[in-house]
Amino acid sequence: MTMKLPNCNTIELHQDSGVLRITLNRPDARNAMTREMVEELMATFAAVAQNPDIRAVVIRGAEGNFCAGGDIKDLSRKGNVAGGSDEDDLYAFNRKFGHLITLVNSASQVVITLLEGAVLGGGFGLACVSDIAIADSGAQFGMPETTLGIPPAQIAPFVVARVGLTQARRLILTATRFDGGEALALGVVHFTTTSSEEMESVAEHQLQQIMRCAPAANRVTKDLILSVGRVEHEQLLDNAARDFASAVRGEEGREGLRAFIEKRPPRWAK
Repeated sequence: MTMKLPNCNTIELHQDSGVLRITLNRPDARNAMTREMVEELMATFAAVAQNPDIRAVVIRGAEGNFCAGGDIKDLSRKGNVAGGSDEDDLYAFNRKFGHLITLVNSASQVVITLLEGAVLGGGFGLACVSDIAIADSGAQFGMPETTLGIPPAQIAPFVVARVGLTQARRLILTATRFDGGEALALGVVHFTTTSSEEMESVAEHQLQQIMRCAPAANRVTKDLILSVGRVEHEQLLDNAARDFASAVRGEEGREGLRAFIEKRPPRWAK
C-alpha cells in the first residue's frame, strides 16, 4: 500500500516495496537544516508512524553531502535581533530539532543513514540515532558548535548514548573533525565504503536482511532495546515476557513457527 506523504520543499520522498527513502535536498547549503526542513522531516516521520507497511527508512543527502547541521545564516539572522520574542523563537527552533531527533530515534521502523561529505552538527545527531549507519570513508564528521560560540544542545545526549561519555567529552569539547574510518572505530557507524556504488550495495544488503525479519517483531524489539536504562530492569523483563507471549500467540509468531517447521520462508520475507 502506498502511504500518503506530506508535500515537501526541502526534502524528497520516494516509497517503494516497504522502504521510504528521504533525501535532504538543499545541496547549495550542504543540506543544512532550516525550520522548514525540520518541520517536513517531523511530518514525514509522523506519517511513517501510522503506516506499518513501511519497514525501513533510508536517509541521505543530495549531491554528495549528508547534512552540515543547522543553517548558520538563518540562525545568525535570528541571533542578531535582540528581544524576548526572538529569544523564544531561538528556543523553539532548537527544541523543535530535539523533538525531531527524538522522533527519528524512536521510529518503529529500521532507520538507515547514508553518510557522505559533511556530517556535522544536527547531521551528526541524525547519524547517532540511526539503527544502521553507512559512511563514506572520506566523510567528515564533527560537532563544530562550540567553535561558533554555541552548545550542541539537542544532540549531545544522543552522542553520549552512541559513543559513551568518555569519547563524547573529547569529541564535543574539542569540536574535532574526523573521517569515516574513525567514525567506524568509535561506533558511530557500522560500515564504511569507498564509493557511492559500494554504499548502495551495502545498503541494499541491509535492506534485504531487514525484510527477512517480521515487521511487528522488529517494532517490539526496537522498543525493548530503547527501553534499556529507562525502565527498571525487572519491569523491563516483565514487559518483554508479555511481549514474547503475545508474539508467539500472534499472527506473525504462528506464521514464523509454521514456516520454520515446514522449511519455507515466512510470508513477510521478501
